Amino acid sequence: MGKRFSRTLPVAHTLMGSLLASASFTAVAQGQTMSAEALDWQPWGEEEAANQLCRGRYVMPNYRLPAEDNPETLSLEASDVDYAADGEALLRGDVVLRRGNEEVQAERVFLPADRQQVDAEGNIAIRDGRALVRGEQAMLRLNEDRATLGNSHYVLYEQHLRGQASQLEQTGENEYRLQDASFTTCDPGANSWQLVSSDIRLDQASGFGTARHARLEVKDVPIFYWPWLRFPIDDRRHTGLLSPSIGFSTDGVDYTQPFYWNIAANHDATITPRWMSDHGLLMNGEYRYLFEESSGIVEGGYLNSDDGGSGGGENRFEGDDRWYVDARHAGRVNGRSNYRLRYGAASDGRYFDDFGGEFGDSDRASMERLAQVDYRGQRWQLDARAQGFQRLEDPLSDSDKPFYQLPSLSANANWQFDNGLYTQWRSNATYFWRDVDERRVPEREAATGSRLHLMPAVGWRFERPWGYLEPRTELWNTAYELDYGERDTQRSDSPSRSVALTSIDSGLVFERELALGGRDYRQTLEPRLNYAYVPRTDQSELPDFDSRERAFSWDQLWSAQRFSGTDRVGDLNRLSYGIQSRLLEDASGQDRLSFGVGQSVYFDDRRIDSEGDADTLPDRPEDNPGVNPESRYQATRNRSPLVSRLDWQINDRWSSGAEWLYDDHRERTERSSVDVGYRHPEGHVVNLGYRWEIEGFDPSVLPGDDGFRDYSREEWDLSFALKASTNIDLIGRYLHDQTNDRSLEQLAGVQWNNCCYGLQLVWREWVDDNDTARINDDFNDRGLFLRFVFRGLGGVGQDADSYFEQTIPGYRPTALK
Repeated sequence: MGKRFSRTLPVAHTLMGSLLASASFTAVAQGQTMSAEALDWQPWGEEEAANQLCRGRYVMPNYRLPAEDNPETLSLEASDVDYAADGEALLRGDVVLRRGNEEVQAERVFLPADRQQVDAEGNIAIRDGRALVRGEQAMLRLNEDRATLGNSHYVLYEQHLRGQASQLEQTGENEYRLQDASFTTCDPGANSWQLVSSDIRLDQASGFGTARHARLEVKDVPIFYWPWLRFPIDDRRHTGLLSPSIGFSTDGVDYTQPFYWNIAANHDATITPRWMSDHGLLMNGEYRYLFEESSGIVEGGYLNSDDGGSGGGENRFEGDDRWYVDARHAGRVNGRSNYRLRYGAASDGRYFDDFGGEFGDSDRASMERLAQVDYRGQRWQLDARAQGFQRLEDPLSDSDKPFYQLPSLSANANWQFDNGLYTQWRSNATYFWRDVDERRVPEREAATGSRLHLMPAVGWRFERPWGYLEPRTELWNTAYELDYGERDTQRSDSPSRSVALTSIDSGLVFERELALGGRDYRQTLEPRLNYAYVPRTDQSELPDFDSRERAFSWDQLWSAQRFSGTDRVGDLNRLSYGIQSRLLEDASGQDRLSFGVGQSVYFDDRRIDSEGDADTLPDRPEDNPGVNPESRYQATRNRSPLVSRLDWQINDRWSSGAEWLYDDHRERTERSSVDVGYRHPEGHVVNLGYRWEIEGFDPSVLPGDDGFRDYSREEWDLSFALKASTNIDLIGRYLHDQTNDRSLEQLAGVQWNNCCYGLQLVWREWVDDNDTARINDDFNDRGLFLRFVFRGLGGVGQDADSYFEQTIPGYRPTALK
């Protein structure tokens, strides 16, 4: 046991900071190797290792000396201590010094008489709980912000980071210099990559570091060189270059280099030049801001004179300037009122097909323009807005252009009484406008103008544990003031409509206790009966601003509204009946099984369609090829398809769902879907889906519409993600169009991870439908996409994580950072 001393000495509080300033710096060095044990490396145990990306972790050993009551006290322990007459002291042997959380070990420590400096040498180890520094010589100036450590190795425990420097020096308060330095996040003994620099300077006050003659080495082979590099050393946002992205596909090379601008604590911007070999240079930008009561974002892109692109739409926009802008702002007026502003626009309908989305995928269908303010009270909800959309299709017909609402004002309220009686008030006033040639659209869509809609409702809900009964009546009062512009028409310019929607909904609930497989369940049996009556009301004089006839489904069995929107109210005299059974697990309350079957019986034909004519049934398809081929049959059939649905949580890993709409009169399936999913606790995922839908199933889609398919649709969809190991994910998807015997999408990829680097390699081939479901103008596109990430440094390539999650339901990829 060495001799132990306690002294209160002015050891600078930056003792460890001066040696370990690089808590997250991203460029550093070379030199001699050191054993993993000397770097406080602790391998995982056999059971832990199976679930870890790294082979172990850095763990600080216990302090050699106990903590003192006074954190300013310097505790010393050494085998031998020699004192000189003038007060100098030389500590030899196994020397340990501790002050607060900082502990220094060395073979020899020299303390001069004035105690202004500490010189240590021989197997030095300095720890503070967050990091370790080892070296051969160290000089610490106790009353100045200066220190020097030679031939050093360092470890940052939490960041899983290690490196070397021939000399580590503190040059001032929070300022440091490392010479001939290296940095990596790879495990000890596995230098897959490292960043090396001859001269690194760190400034903790500003949060920045700089490196001269920096190079990235992979397996000791230099692959990139920076004459000068500036990088962040903490979590604060900093101005500078972000990781680039590079992609290769049949379209050519796609390179993106983002630049981040930290304007202020509540303002920042990202400027992103993007060069595409088949289009040219696209300049993208994003500006964000945050205030106490509001926030917003402005983004956009501009391409001067498109080179034409490649794929099925090549040369479509050659020579055109292409751009988009999307500005969003939201804030709070007070505790009950908020507002939103948005303006979006694009130069053409294919902008995002060509330039947006991951792996060729674009999910933007429109650009919104909005100014809105709302109020949410205890009884009243108010909303005022001006709203419109640019529909992203090319070409875009006048009929497909959406209406603007300039403005739209809503006021809604609810009253609930103790005896089950309730009343509701819904009201809206909107002015509709769009810029089209009135002579080139259907007559009912040619008008612009105002619409006032008032909808009071009254109902009563009698509810008990064994069942419920709810009669309800809504009165739809709608009036218009219209302008048909240059369109010649005999239609009224001030039509109106009043119609009542009446329904009675009822149901019973039977329950029983059930034991299956050693578990307790509750099984329910829930018969339901719903009657709806909507009188046939002529609406042929009414415009069509926002209505769409709904496709039949389970929910439509119980709804009195055949149309969405307000301009059409479908006539209905219908009785729906059905039964549902659920199996609930008592221990968790989870629905393990839910099965329902139902059907509607019609007592009258449904004459009201999008035209609104109460006297005329839809044309037969053989007489008018422009009508939906199913519209006549759907309007005159005396009963709906038989609807059945199933949701089954088979066990903790397997689940299944199905829907089947079967026409028992024509003895054929109208729509069906089956989904089977597998979820393994370790992350394995398998999804199998099947879809069938007859041609014309959606009554709102006509043969001239972009979304119309002139065939019955049958598709298979298989996707999977296999966690082959803790480090390796294998993913794939195959979407097959059975009707046309072709693949719609093929995708295969691998993701490899460890705590040192990550890799994503994805191949994808897909059908670009060119904004129409018809197949005669479809074309294929394909690409090979690569992303490589040096953990702790960044990477290059397109990040696929969010796309994988959308494409493969249930999959959660390990993020590459």
